[in-house]
Amino acid sequence: MELRQLRYFVTVVEEGGFTRAAARLHLAQPGLSAQIRQLEKELGQPLLDRSHRSVTLTETGRAVLPYARAALAAADAVRQTADAYTGLLRGRVSLGLVSGATGHAFDIASFLADFHDAHPALEIALTEDTSERMQTALLAGELDIALLGPTDEVPPPGLSLQTVIDAPLAVVVAAGDPLLAPADRTSVPLAELRDRALICLPRGTGARAALERACAQAGFRPRVAFEAAAPPVLAQLAARGLGVAVLPAGEDGPAGDGHLRTLAIVRPGIRARIALAWRAAGPASPAARALLDRLREALPTAPAR
Repeated sequence: MELRQLRYFVTVVEEGGFTRAAARLHLAQPGLSAQIRQLEKELGQPLLDRSHRSVTLTETGRAVLPYARAALAAADAVRQTADAYTGLLRGRVSLGLVSGATGHAFDIASFLADFHDAHPALEIALTEDTSERMQTALLAGELDIALLGPTDEVPPPGLSLQTVIDAPLAVVVAAGDPLLAPADRTSVPLAELRDRALICLPRGTGARAALERACAQAGFRPRVAFEAAAPPVLAQLAARGLGVAVLPAGEDGPAGDGHLRTLAIVRPGIRARIALAWRAAGPASPAARALLDRLREALPTAPAR
């Protein structure tokens, strides 16, 4: 039994199949399958059930998995301890990012490129998902760090947050929309959105959760006609008169777009936040801790409200 076979086995489980696992490991799929079969032959039991479209664990596989992960963690700890004496960071860090999280405030691509240049032996896996799923993944140890929109007013136990953006929600409407009367209007009470078709970020995002909480407190349920993960797309839909887009202020499309007007939501005002999130106990690996430290230094900290 070889350590790499255990790593292959765990990766297949994490990716839910051989194709994605092979891509992550930079291996040919037949070679990966052969290594797993060799491991199963040595153990005398099948670890994976391949009879369905998705690969699942057998009863033996479920029993073996925690020990395989523990063996890999121990091997990584040996390597990390040795690397600490040379100042070398290596390994894999998983970073989650909610769509539109950074806007114009932070260039995540340049940051990661600079960090990789400083630590070329370190692999950074960047994934995009809803805030709700990323919170769950952080708590389960499937993500090390995430930039997300908190979906609850109080963070879940076990997570630490650094708020980097705290912006009011606003509505974006096409020129000529009834909400723009009178012409000098700059805000709209939430109650006026009760019967309007809304264009929103998807469920599981912080902005959507904040809107739904406010509407519930006002005694109605928002009528969502369209959803999109990218704020510019919401603004484009609003510009075509398909509804009222609800966005964090400042993400209402191209500056100077004469087809759009932005109104603040008032009575009550609603705020959406983007936060850097990590497990309260801290990331497990030195590489993840180093990335978190750099992100906390580089990202702005929004003032408490």
